[in-house]
Amino acid sequence: MTQPGDYGLVGSLHRVLDEVAAERAAQDATWGLQHHPDGTGPAYEPEADLAKQAVTDAAAGGRLTWRHILHEEVLEAFAENDADRLRSELIQVAAVAVKWVQDLDRRAQSPGMPQTAAPARPGAAEPGPTA
Repeated sequence: MTQPGDYGLVGSLHRVLDEVAAERAAQDATWGLQHHPDGTGPAYEPEADLAKQAVTDAAAGGRLTWRHILHEEVLEAFAENDADRLRSELIQVAAVAVKWVQDLDRRAQSPGMPQTAAPARPGAAEPGPTA
């Protein structure tokens, strides 16, 4: 039985998050504790607006891809200078990346499923391109 967040593949969310945790541990082992400025702010709003329009256009034309969605979320994060809103945007980036990995895994488990199919535009309950 799938659980909330499993995206149609039993245990999917737990497996992907375990892999993310392992990667984070490997990063810490390699680089140690790091401190860097955010490097984000309103100067990136025009790029974020272009990415939002690209998502809208791709969805309208039936060409929406995970790349469109993740790109938009990343650029929305880049445009933030408020720490709380930046954190929220980065959580959305992470959630979309996890969901994309889950979709890759689901496709690998479902022979005959199109490998390059454009996903449907995410619903309101999911992290989506305009979240």
